[in-house]
Amino acid sequence: MICRIWHGWATEANADAYERLLRSEIFVGILRREIPGFQAIDLLRRSVPGGAEFVTLMWFDSIEAVQSFAGPDYEAAVVPPEARQLLMRFDSRSAHYTVTERRSAS
Repeated sequence: MICRIWHGWATEANADAYERLLRSEIFVGILRREIPGFQAIDLLRRSVPGGAEFVTLMWFDSIEAVQSFAGPDYEAAVVPPEARQLLMRFDSRSAHYTVTERRSAS
């Protein structure tokens, strides 16, 4: 399993709008693509001076599945224009980790 991690930062004025965009359009669009090997996406948010930091964790079966999502240069960030307008900065590259163990509480 592969975990794709990406960070973006929004001002206080744009943070709620950015989160709404992620939930209502961007994540829905990703799910509608029905990408083979894509498992899930998680959204993290925390307050930071001047705004909010967002982290997305995307879970894939393999690097090939990540490439199906992001293209051949799979480390490149996938940030639609409407999201770019709401962010003050963001990672231009995503990090990919091989998940060596993941346990649940149950």
